[in-house]
Amino acid sequence: MRRIELTSEADFRRLDVFVADNTSLTRSHIQRLIEQGNVTLDGKVVVKASTPIKAEANVCICLPDEIPLDIPAENIPLDIIYEDDDLVVINKPQGMTVHPANNVFTGTLVNALLFHIKDLSGINGVLRPGIVHRLDKDTSGLLVVAKNDFAHVELQKQIQTKACRRIYVALCEGIFKEDSGFVDKPIGRSRSDRKKMDVVEDGRTALTYYTVLERLGDYTLVRFELKTGRTHQIRVHAKYLGHPVVGDKLYGYAKCRFALNGQLLHAQQLMFVHPVTGEQMSFYAPLPDYFQKVLTALCNRNK
Repeated sequence: MRRIELTSEADFRRLDVFVADNTSLTRSHIQRLIEQGNVTLDGKVVVKASTPIKAEANVCICLPDEIPLDIPAENIPLDIIYEDDDLVVINKPQGMTVHPANNVFTGTLVNALLFHIKDLSGINGVLRPGIVHRLDKDTSGLLVVAKNDFAHVELQKQIQTKACRRIYVALCEGIFKEDSGFVDKPIGRSRSDRKKMDVVEDGRTALTYYTVLERLGDYTLVRFELKTGRTHQIRVHAKYLGHPVVGDKLYGYAKCRFALNGQLLHAQQLMFVHPVTGEQMSFYAPLPDYFQKVLTALCNRNK
């Protein structure tokens, strides 16, 4: 059984929201752990996910050992940008799911990692070994994978404290009026479609900064920087702005003038402090060919 210990720096209205904001666990997973008696607040077992917590409260989450599943190692090619004894930086292709879920146990990044990487951290269990943060299936680009639990915890702290910088590039529908700005709107499950996320009043805090890189006819090339890591955050906030990501069938338009297999959203830059050496690390992944091809076509059309 693994344990996660947290200390609240301020008052928080709900225990499950506090834990979700400070770990990689989902709220539904946290609520199940609370129902099972696996979460304590200042040494006492909590029975309600809605329990408010005070500043300097101590929360302990006990994660029961998972029943081992047969997740096969698969010789799937990986674009490894960097690797050392503690971590790996991967340039994930569009179309690859990060970890097994929903009865999908093959073809994921985890299957490839199990083949190519000898050691992976075990904090997230057998389904998500080494996975510190995720990218949507049809979002390409950089993510960091931990090889041991110490590196995993330290990298996760940097994401939580916003010391880890994650910068994306997206082609969005329409023309942005402002050259830069931000969206500070909470994100939660959509009221009308449970498969989707949306801006909702009781959602989790979500902050996204954006800067216009280029206006290309009826489209805008935009640089997004995440300050939080909510599910589908950039895609939801882009839709909220009225400029969904091109090719995003879930949050964008049903029809797209380009032949695409997913949204034009790419995690281009990743910056963090190495968890062991303390060195400032910075990585860059160029736009995929299919993304660059669309930009070239738009540039030629506008000449």
